[in-house]
Amino acid sequence: MSSFSDPAFLGAHIQSIVDFYHPQCIDTERGGFINQLRDDGTIYDRDTKHLVGTCRFIYNYSLASMVSGNPVYKEAAARGVAFLNDVHRQSDGGYAWVLGANGVEDGTRHCYGHAFVLLAYAGATKAGVHGAAALASETYDLLEDRFWDGRANLYVDEIAAGDWSAIAPYRGQNANMHMCEAMLSAYEATGESRYLDRGLLLARRICVDLAAASDGLVWEHYHTDWTHDWDYNRDDPKNLFRPYGFLPGHFTEWSKLLLILERYRPEAWMLRSAQLLFDTALEKGWDHQRGGMHYTFDRSGGILDTDRYYWVLAETIAASAALAVRTDDPGYWDWYEKAWAYADARFVDHQYGAWYRVLDVDGQRYDDKKSPPSKTDYHPLAACYEVLEVLRRADA
Repeated sequence: MSSFSDPAFLGAHIQSIVDFYHPQCIDTERGGFINQLRDDGTIYDRDTKHLVGTCRFIYNYSLASMVSGNPVYKEAAARGVAFLNDVHRQSDGGYAWVLGANGVEDGTRHCYGHAFVLLAYAGATKAGVHGAAALASETYDLLEDRFWDGRANLYVDEIAAGDWSAIAPYRGQNANMHMCEAMLSAYEATGESRYLDRGLLLARRICVDLAAASDGLVWEHYHTDWTHDWDYNRDDPKNLFRPYGFLPGHFTEWSKLLLILERYRPEAWMLRSAQLLFDTALEKGWDHQRGGMHYTFDRSGGILDTDRYYWVLAETIAASAALAVRTDDPGYWDWYEKAWAYADARFVDHQYGAWYRVLDVDGQRYDDKKSPPSKTDYHPLAACYEVLEVLRRADA
């Protein structure tokens, strides 16, 4: 295997990401973290505190503390947990989406954001942060009371700030995918079966039940009754948060999650689905001429968005390693090498550290904002951590 699969390389890459953000991302004046950094690490917005960014910093620092053993990173994670619980969390128990210099700027309760709240508390629990496990448990209960749709066995997507009664009609798989991720992490952190049970249920609902209507592939958007909305944002294929079409990056992300789930609660469909999603993502999404992965494709397989997003390559790296070890198929190691080679050449900033966020079809950056609100390089850092975990288990 190449240096990309060397544990020393993966650990060093995690460190290089942390070094880009630390310590300037820690807001010593107002608490929490400063997320908005340019390519060279200079700050361009000190005020915006995005819920997902706060949670991802906690998770990053938690993983980094476990890999490096550096107590400074555990302390940073603990500071983040305090800010998340004391400032993002509102009097009704929900977590505000965006904070600004003068308090809450957007109080919408997003399921996607609350999934990262649970992931943050789970990561902090793994890192040994005091009180994080109890906060994870409280978050599970909040999700059960406010977001869980027991008839659909899935979480609703968005609820307006207020009395929790104004539930938006949109339903999406993305929030449920990240909720599955958070549940698996919470199970790993606590050993409590309710987290694993819920992660399994979510995976089966998305990747088996709903995917049956799209040849086993995961569609993004649904009506309120969880029937497929084949036209949602059809006229806005580059919508940042809810793009139209199939997302190869979510296919590989689900592939990774299904193999993690299989470790703890194996069922025969998991590997089949993981391979189908991964193989389709690379078949449809990989650009054999220029390298890298297209962002979206339509129902007939036509490419919609040719931009390259950092998180897509990161999730593909994690999934390909997991599949390679699980199946002993060297073709997955080939994809691992191709994905890393493109990422190393185009996404990784070898001067300042961390990854660029989005590139055009020719691999060129659109701007110098490396870390806009919520990025934090959580995807590549977590991918390296997961590959380390896959290799560790393979050697055990």
